[in-house]
Amino acid sequence: MAPLPPGIRFIISFSRDQWYRAFIFILTFLLYASFHLSRKPISIVKGELHGYCTTLHEGQVEFSSWSQKASGSSHHQPADNETDCSWAPFDQDNYQQLLGALDYSFLCAYAIGMYLSGIIGERLPIRYYLTFGMLASGAFTALFGLGYFYNIHSFGFYVVTQIINGLVQTTGWPSVVTCLSNWFGKGRRGLIMGVWNSHTSVGNILGSLIAGYWVSTCWGLSFIVPGVIVAAMGIVCFLFLIEHPKDIACSSSLALHSEGCENGTHRFRLQKQVFTDNKKPLDPEMQCLLLSDGKHPVHQNHVIVLPADGGSSTAAISFTGALRIPGVIEFSLCLLFAKLVSYTFLFWLPLYITNVDHLDARQAGELSTLFDVGGIFGGILAGVISDRLEKRASTCGLMLLLAAPTLYIFSTISKMGLEATIAMLLLSGALVSGPYALITTAVSADLGTHKSLKGNSHALATVTAIIDGTGSVGAALGPLLAGLLSPSGWNNVFYMLMFADACALLFLIRLIHKELSCPGSATTDQVLFKEH
Repeated sequence: MAPLPPGIRFIISFSRDQWYRAFIFILTFLLYASFHLSRKPISIVKGELHGYCTTLHEGQVEFSSWSQKASGSSHHQPADNETDCSWAPFDQDNYQQLLGALDYSFLCAYAIGMYLSGIIGERLPIRYYLTFGMLASGAFTALFGLGYFYNIHSFGFYVVTQIINGLVQTTGWPSVVTCLSNWFGKGRRGLIMGVWNSHTSVGNILGSLIAGYWVSTCWGLSFIVPGVIVAAMGIVCFLFLIEHPKDIACSSSLALHSEGCENGTHRFRLQKQVFTDNKKPLDPEMQCLLLSDGKHPVHQNHVIVLPADGGSSTAAISFTGALRIPGVIEFSLCLLFAKLVSYTFLFWLPLYITNVDHLDARQAGELSTLFDVGGIFGGILAGVISDRLEKRASTCGLMLLLAAPTLYIFSTISKMGLEATIAMLLLSGALVSGPYALITTAVSADLGTHKSLKGNSHALATVTAIIDGTGSVGAALGPLLAGLLSPSGWNNVFYMLMFADACALLFLIRLIHKELSCPGSATTDQVLFKEH
């Protein structure tokens, strides 16, 4: 018999369950990356909504940065060889406030809608809920771009479009986090979700590149193309998303769903940790595998029987019930300030680069993607460190502590040249995005499956929505404050960001102290039940 080809041997080396988990990992990654892809165009197009163009002798138009205004040109009286290229109503002197209001409209609607989205998401099929959100988001993202083709200059039109888009986009985060957590257990959760959370940065990068391609020629397409992509991914979601392993007769990596740990009417929870030959305690998932393979029996008095998930025990948790979970309030308030910093960069970084480095809108958009590249490494690094140390709050606190002085250095040396800007974009992206990524993924999943829930699996979307919804309040305030402070100088914007990082760290002090004083407290939801 001929040996199997190497490719086939690789394929069959993985089980059916592993292939399905990999498929869900990739699918949810792409679904939420498309959400962020559609949020990025507004930051790229800002420099084009208010700008100047210089008429060349050949009759062509070369777009230049809005910062030329600051170097001597009058907004209302451009020079003879210049033409005002601004798009009404953003051609006024208060254009920065108007652009900030667009950001605020989207993010405020997103923050308010997020609190409701988690509650609704717990009670509806994830696939239908997420599909609706993606189709609606694609439609309203494209609608903003249609304002260019239909020559719409009503500020109210753009504000209403942003508000509705912010509301429908709240369907995304609770849905994808819940789905991923259904498929992946707690082992190496920080690493897995740190890698998975890079979809945020990948979406931002793709959104910047797509929007930047058309920004100087036809900015309407900078919104329409991402809108079409989001809607198309909504169709993919409807056709392929599997909400839970049990829907396709797969075993979950969570201990309470593994064969041998559940028989349909009862589920079993170990009372004592199982040790290997070298007396090292095993991962909770591995302990369940030892039960299920039939070769490593555990003594009967090490197991207790609890009611299976079902009936009244699976009732969705209330909003106030989720708030009572230890750590939810602290991490929510921390994320409020951490996300304020992250989204200020998301919406205003290209404009800052345009001002400081005197680049056009397309070049600034492409350069701003380096912040997201740093964010990818920051999210993965935060996940790896928190897994290794088993201290989520301490990991976030350390990165927040380093982020504040880094932002000050960024504001100082980024004016020295392009090379300095590139280096600080990568470093700032890692330190700013690391805590944000860790809290919205691994921390949210840990709290949504906290031991105080007593096995209730219908809490994850609500907990995730509360944490991310509170963070979105900060995300709404950050760009708005940047719009108000930037006319008085970009240094004031960076002072605001450093203050926000300090506040984020302050809200974690109690949890950090608890982790450092009680080494085992970071993994309380992984501790097994003891004998009554």
